Amino acid sequence: MWAKWLFDRIVAMLGLIVLSPILLIVAILIRVKMPSGPVLFEQKRVGKDGELFTMVKFRSMSVSHSGSSVSVAGESRITPFGAKLRKYKLDELPELWNVLIGDMSFVGPRPDVPGYADILEGEDRVILKLRPGITGPASLKYRDEETLLAKVDDPIRYNDEVIFPDKVRINKEYYYNWSFWLDMRYIVRTVCGSREKDLI
Repeated sequence: MWAKWLFDRIVAMLGLIVLSPILLIVAILIRVKMPSGPVLFEQKRVGKDGELFTMVKFRSMSVSHSGSSVSVAGESRITPFGAKLRKYKLDELPELWNVLIGDMSFVGPRPDVPGYADILEGEDRVILKLRPGITGPASLKYRDEETLLAKVDDPIRYNDEVIFPDKVRINKEYYYNWSFWLDMRYIVRTVCGSREKDLI
């Protein structure tokens, strides 16, 4: 795992340096287009071994919303500019900081909000041994998750009964089949905009 650790730190640092102009431009645009509220969105998420950490993203929602942790495309709480950030995943660029300081990895399960980890039982809990990631096999399969949820009658129920269990299954397969080169494969697929249909 040393190669993964070293890769994460070096590439995250280079990414923050190289992408700093884009980060600055996005930050300015958020301040201009969404002046009411902070530029960054910080939220407690479940990390490796079930420990909480603060994940940092660019803010894409209105400050005064009171919605659930399950996001659906077209929701009023997502601002027009925020929708563009989410579409192109620009809102996730600040997570490079989380990778740099060791809270996250480039590849791994997406970090859930507190509550979902609590319902994991038995063998499913092995995924908590993984450091959460910016991308991964489950993220690739559900790349358009918000659009998918917008098509069902009860997004929260569909997420809890269909998507979440499937993500757990996929992340368990990733845990048992991990290799550094598999991580590189997922990173390339993420950059190229591919979906992971045939898992591992």
